[in-house]
Amino acid sequence: MAQTTITRCRIEINGDRRLTVQKGKSLLTTLADHQVFLPTACGGRGFCGLCKVKVLSGGGPVTEQETKRLKEALDEGFRLACQIQVQDDLAIEVPPEVPAKGQIRAVCSTIEDMTYDVKRFRFELQAPPELDFVPGQYVRLRCPPYPDSPEEIAREYSIASDPTERHILDLIIRRMPKGTCTTYCFDHLKAGDEVRLSGPFGDFRLSKTDAPMIFVAGGSGMAPFVSILHHMVSTGNHRPTTYFFGGKWIKDLYLLDALRRFEQRLPAFRFVPVVAQVCNGESWTGQTGLVTEAVKRTFSNLTGYEGYLCGSPGMIEASIQVLTDLGIAHDKIYYDKFA
Repeated sequence: MAQTTITRCRIEINGDRRLTVQKGKSLLTTLADHQVFLPTACGGRGFCGLCKVKVLSGGGPVTEQETKRLKEALDEGFRLACQIQVQDDLAIEVPPEVPAKGQIRAVCSTIEDMTYDVKRFRFELQAPPELDFVPGQYVRLRCPPYPDSPEEIAREYSIASDPTERHILDLIIRRMPKGTCTTYCFDHLKAGDEVRLSGPFGDFRLSKTDAPMIFVAGGSGMAPFVSILHHMVSTGNHRPTTYFFGGKWIKDLYLLDALRRFEQRLPAFRFVPVVAQVCNGESWTGQTGLVTEAVKRTFSNLTGYEGYLCGSPGMIEASIQVLTDLGIAHDKIYYDKFA
């Protein structure tokens, strides 16, 4: 008699919820399929360490990424959900707030070119019809299958919209070479299409102090700062703030008029665009070189300041080095490290 292959198993969550699931996917994806949305900032590649859960039983072998990210937390039973392949029954504990990070249905209303490789996508919320978020947080966009990507995937994008406009979500997305989700957004997503998201996630946000601030960003790292600046305007937050935004070329800069309007509405805010290279014949009177070099040219001492960063891991590491060298305490530098 032929043996029957068992393709399903059970996951127990916090001792009071039990799921019957299909084997074969990561725990992160499997939970999302059942409306349990763990935070992640790296698309489930084990870089960010945010999708941490406590595994009481099951889970399989520990991966190299988990060893790097979790270290001694492994001895306490913590694992990365993105690194666990669901093959057998599991019992896990997740933070109590996780089940509240539910699914969001929205319709893409507009797609606007920012640069040759950056677009702003506006989504009108359907269910729930409104969303509260803290400026600086991000959502996960679930990209459905398309011809070159047979499986649904999800990626994380910072919210760029004004938090007072609770019925919309703006995402600023930069096309990544061979990026599965950005290819979907740029080549397949159309105005009128319905999408699914989850969140909001992340602890990146303004502190409650009155300390002066340095913002540093590049590329699509503009997104959270647009939301934060809207919030500063609406709440009358006049903390001294200098925002350095870097691009390789002049054509990489965008939303310059919007940032100048923020300067008019926030008297203590200054925007400093920086380009690494200027082509022959181009007119540019602003800062040139690396964005971190512009910070060093502008300030000699940042003691008492706070730093806020959004961009590539390399830019963030370089910015941390510069800001700490100039006197900002390491624990006063805030960022979500998207890999």
